[in-house]
Amino acid sequence: MNGDRVQGPPDLYEPPGPDPLPPLAALVRTALRGEGNLLSLLPASAYEVPFGPLGYSRRFILIVNDPEHIRAILADPDDVFPKSDLMVGALEPLVGDSIFVSAGDRWRAQRRMVDPAFSHMRLSIAFPAMSAAIDDMEARLDERCRTGEAFSLDLMLGQLTADIICRTVFSASLANDTARDVFESFAVFERSVAHVELRRLIFDKAFTAIPQSRPVLDACDRICRHIGVLLDRHLAAGATFDDIAASIIGARDPRDGAAFTRDELIDQLGVFFLAGHETTASALTWAVFIAAMRPEVADRMEAEVGQGAPDAPITFEQTRHLTFARNVFRETLRLYPPITFLPRVALKPVKFGRYQLRRGSMVMIAPWVVHRHSQLWKNPHAFDPDRFLPEREHEMTPGAYIPFGIGRRVCVGAAFATTEATLILGRLMRRYRFTVERPERVRPVARLTTRPAEEVMVRIRRVGSAS
Repeated sequence: MNGDRVQGPPDLYEPPGPDPLPPLAALVRTALRGEGNLLSLLPASAYEVPFGPLGYSRRFILIVNDPEHIRAILADPDDVFPKSDLMVGALEPLVGDSIFVSAGDRWRAQRRMVDPAFSHMRLSIAFPAMSAAIDDMEARLDERCRTGEAFSLDLMLGQLTADIICRTVFSASLANDTARDVFESFAVFERSVAHVELRRLIFDKAFTAIPQSRPVLDACDRICRHIGVLLDRHLAAGATFDDIAASIIGARDPRDGAAFTRDELIDQLGVFFLAGHETTASALTWAVFIAAMRPEVADRMEAEVGQGAPDAPITFEQTRHLTFARNVFRETLRLYPPITFLPRVALKPVKFGRYQLRRGSMVMIAPWVVHRHSQLWKNPHAFDPDRFLPEREHEMTPGAYIPFGIGRRVCVGAAFATTEATLILGRLMRRYRFTVERPERVRPVARLTTRPAEEVMVRIRRVGSAS
């Protein structure tokens, strides 16, 4: 699985990842597989250079791995490097011209409007919603323990994180059938969106319009319809809510006092809803997979939570002391960053090192590559959560860990996601053990997020049981 990589110490586990190949071989591999996996396009040289040309394409693509240059590009004080037109074209059917894809003055105005909503991601407010959603999930998992049947780990965690963000955004739990439909619709969207078409990436000119297929548009319509139903129920309740939806509904443009339209509300709430659950579910899927493959990881998390009380609540204060579980999540984010690529596009000619970038040139910042770069990390492909311990801080390169981005558009939900994942891992590992069906088939693909190529099917048992 690891090809010509430099292997880490024998006691460190290297979870699944693509074998880096020379540029032309990587291109051929990606074309032959035909699955839109952008990870397989990355040549071996991408993991070794501070920055340089990436592959073969009509538009110039520069991959940037140097932390100082990454910070400058993502800070972008002069609005030279907005999000890539390919990414914007792919996401518009799903989130419109919302805060996630807008740029310049439009983004700044939206950010001022939605800033108050971020206060509802305060952990003191959100933690009870997290705990209640996990309670409901454990009841379903206990039934899986009794039946012994295999189930989708991806779907289970997607339903859980969707329920948590729904409770945070709308003050309401999410029905399982709705969560399943959102999960399956997003899977269709990721698999089929034109953003990951090899032909378009290589041959199209910059700023070419990106038509989306009917399955993609239908998937986006289903997701937006579910969010619209939740929004309308929220509006019809007639009560005064203190949550994210209420803040977005009440937001006003500081320039003219205008409110968001219903469609704009769905777009903005969709960003919170989808970004708040899909990225965390992706990382948790990999974390639980690793814990299933390495029982000592699961045992350490169980021991940290404390044995003998599988039904006792874990308080918010206790999560602060779950250092190993938190570091498992942080290391999983390093190896499998949910947002695999942060593409930017040059809006005007600009000099970058020894390269002259034309308008339309793509600047590719890839957390996947930065997090596995041979010059930035020790044993970069190995799973080593203890690398985040304070006594090993000297091993870290400042700015080389960017799962939540950096700069003015850094993810405001980083603390929320970290506490949520720490709590979920702690509660899962003190109560259950997972066995992966056909683990040799598990491998990552990167489209819009880093996901397993196929759903990870698992069986589950209670801790302490014989089977």
